[in-house]
Amino acid sequence: MNEKIINTNYAQQIEALVKNAASLKELKASLGDFHEKDIAAAFELLTTDERKKIFEALDNENLSEIMPYAKDIEQYIDEIGLKRFSHIISIMDADDAVDIIENIDDKTRQKIAENMQQDSRQDIRLIRSYDDELIGSQMTTNFIKIREGLTVKQATKSMIEQARKNDNLNTIYVVDNGNHFAGAIALQDLITAREYDNLEDIIATSYPFVYAAEEIEKCVDEIRDYAEDSIPVLNNKNELVGVITSTDIIDMVDDEMGDDYAKLAGMTEASDLKETVGQGMKKRMPWLILLLFLGIGVSSVVGLFENVVSQIALVVCFQSLILDMAGNVGTQSLAVTIRVLVDENVSVKEKLHFIFKELQIGATNGLLLGFMAFVFIGIYIMLGKGKAVTYAFMVSGCVGISLLVAMVISSLVGVLTPMFFHKIKIDPAVASGPLITTVNDLVAVVTYYGLAWVLLINICGIHS
Repeated sequence: MNEKIINTNYAQQIEALVKNAASLKELKASLGDFHEKDIAAAFELLTTDERKKIFEALDNENLSEIMPYAKDIEQYIDEIGLKRFSHIISIMDADDAVDIIENIDDKTRQKIAENMQQDSRQDIRLIRSYDDELIGSQMTTNFIKIREGLTVKQATKSMIEQARKNDNLNTIYVVDNGNHFAGAIALQDLITAREYDNLEDIIATSYPFVYAAEEIEKCVDEIRDYAEDSIPVLNNKNELVGVITSTDIIDMVDDEMGDDYAKLAGMTEASDLKETVGQGMKKRMPWLILLLFLGIGVSSVVGLFENVVSQIALVVCFQSLILDMAGNVGTQSLAVTIRVLVDENVSVKEKLHFIFKELQIGATNGLLLGFMAFVFIGIYIMLGKGKAVTYAFMVSGCVGISLLVAMVISSLVGVLTPMFFHKIKIDPAVASGPLITTVNDLVAVVTYYGLAWVLLINICGIHS
């Protein structure tokens, strides 16, 4: 196998090329064999003078493809030169340019804006006008559009002219004279169409679209389900203002998953490497304070069963088992339920079927695990604690039954809690995540010690 394919440490190869290149022309030719991401990674291995060799060897078009991958880009502005860097930003995809500009200090950003091309500055201003949670903040203006009423030949010519600047070619968007979205054409259909064919016949007029002012959270799954290379973005006048590409969709899904995970953990949003200790505390502290008081409530409930513990001290040994299993089951049901609630088209009948199914799963798993607990804990108490067979299996039977009941109830709580919050228009991921663990702890404690008091003390009359 080719050694070059096996060795993927391209950044170091680029470092060696820069150090050993005989001329800038040779360096440019050699860098053409590498991906832009690897060239950007090599920046971190090079000295200032070595990076300047790359900047001198490559043209602005090349650098506009590399810079979106670079880290701590502000340090390279002086090396490239402010005016040249401004031009590089101008020919970059607007969404990439926004990502870079937002990580530059205000003074430098203003200077760059003054040196940018007018149309690029407008595109960037448009994207930045939308809040981060809206679709418009993630769109790009790198797309091709044609007017209605053109012939196939005219449409092809317009596409080729725009392709010099915009490389998002797979789907061509159609607008009317007022720039209102009218449909889309697949590039393959346009290329294979005959010159005398009617262009209107290959336009998909019912093509999916989103509005720039829509919240990402509410439509990201629908966008992903279409599995298109790009989705058009319209303003509130139905004018085409941008597109969301497949790369943007992946980033949005990843961000939403990160935020949802953070919400389930009781934080308002995902943490990042740049946040301060104070910012991290601010995200986590509100729910932790609430959980502190809920935890005090659970501990108080345990105190109500002090009589049970004093008579059968052995039951304390298996409290964590019941709590952990109930918590695990509740969290599993919670995760599945939140995923179901994403689909707004789920009917009441389907939700009832889902609740019944989760109860069946909880009961079946509880029955199996409860039986296993009955057998193995009974053997442990008998052999490890030296208790009589009757005593050992009475206690293990109580543990097994408690496990079954707690898992069934926790499954129900894990389903109904997010459904309740969803019904009252509260994000179930935010409210359910931290709450579900404490509620299931309370359920497990009451179930376990309640059954121990009824079964072991009142019915069987046993004590330590």
